[in-house]
Amino acid sequence: MATPSASAAPSTVPPTERKRAGRNTELLLVLGAVLVAVFGYVEVGVNLDGKVPADAVEYGAALGVLALLAHGVIRWKARYADPLLLPIAILLNGIGLVIIYRLDRATPGSEAAPTQLLWSTLGVALCIAVLLVLPDHKLLQRYAHVGALAALVLLILPAFFPPVYGARIWITIGGYSLQPGEFAKILLAVFFAAYLAVHRESLALTGRRIWRWELPRGRVIGPVLLIWAAFVGVLVLETDLGTSLLFFGLFVVMLYVATARSGWITIGLLLASVAAVAVGWLSPHVHARVVDWLHPLGSIAAGQGANQIAQSLFAFAWGGVLGTGLGRGHSILIGFAAKADFILATIGEELGLVGLLALFLLYALFVSRGVRTGIALRDPFGRLLAIGLAALVAIQVFVVAGGVLDLIPLTGLTLPFIAQGGSSVVTNWIIVALLVRMSDIARRPPVGTDHRPPTTEEA
Repeated sequence: MATPSASAAPSTVPPTERKRAGRNTELLLVLGAVLVAVFGYVEVGVNLDGKVPADAVEYGAALGVLALLAHGVIRWKARYADPLLLPIAILLNGIGLVIIYRLDRATPGSEAAPTQLLWSTLGVALCIAVLLVLPDHKLLQRYAHVGALAALVLLILPAFFPPVYGARIWITIGGYSLQPGEFAKILLAVFFAAYLAVHRESLALTGRRIWRWELPRGRVIGPVLLIWAAFVGVLVLETDLGTSLLFFGLFVVMLYVATARSGWITIGLLLASVAAVAVGWLSPHVHARVVDWLHPLGSIAAGQGANQIAQSLFAFAWGGVLGTGLGRGHSILIGFAAKADFILATIGEELGLVGLLALFLLYALFVSRGVRTGIALRDPFGRLLAIGLAALVAIQVFVVAGGVLDLIPLTGLTLPFIAQGGSSVVTNWIIVALLVRMSDIARRPPVGTDHRPPTTEEA
């Protein structure tokens, strides 16, 4: 019997599913995000001047170049990265630039959009640099303790500078200002991830049981109390409720992810509540914000006019479901924080409830992709870091939106990618880079899997 030729023999290697990298999808979404931002820029000009802004092409070209550069580096260095992270970041950043430009038109002489575009450029540049320099997120674990020390220094520095609007969170040198806490949050996320990855098993152990509660052992809860003390220290020294809540909330979320014990969330909420209530009564600045939260229309009843919270609520109410249209609102009446803390009020007034929901859905999608990346990673450090970075964005959005909507006291945090603030936009782009790098590793096909294009014979 004749043996079949080698060329006709069936392959002993089972066919494998070829993993789609998603780079073409990312490219289309990035271009769509740039077009949406340019359309918003044009709408502001048409509504205010009755014509297209003369620099609309330059604005679109600048944003498009940044987006395409970042996409090109991802295609080159992180081929299997999540294709939704970059487009969402570009769209949020573009919306922020449009809203700041719109508010600039209402405040001649204090334009912030050009500066914000420069900060965005720096942020994208750092995002690209991280992707080029950091081949694997696990390298960060080696420098976690150094990063924690650097974060502590960054948190303490603003205490030696004069307060800005009642809070010591800024370093001001000459005409330039920097918010060190924005950079410290990434360093602390790395440190928490490294610490919890090593001690997650001991933290999951429990000691005494009181009724339905399983209490952690004393030597285990010690580091948690130390973090809580640092949280209170930042709150007391800098009277900054937002940064303190952000850091402590980050630690509690990562602690829950590491141990899978909901009791840590309860303990964290109790500790945070005790500290917040105590400082709320002792600090005049924090106490004033609590009073405004409880009585948002109290200034009107006292004959002092509408305060920022009242103006914000009026803006949301005036916007209704569909909004007044970009450029046709009056949220600038909020005052000095219209481009920072209260920029969400402008979105609510001029884009309406529909615009707000779309914005929150974008944030939710970004956070969910970060969490999904963490779940897909096999190493505990990477899993905790990815979920921690996603939690940073989620907590920050909740705290800012809650303050502006009068659900919680104002905190002074900035809305990620959108609000005016160079430190914030730069650190958010670094978060994008880290999530892109980790998603590339998580979605990368196993070593030895054949992903070459099929030959003519195989087809």
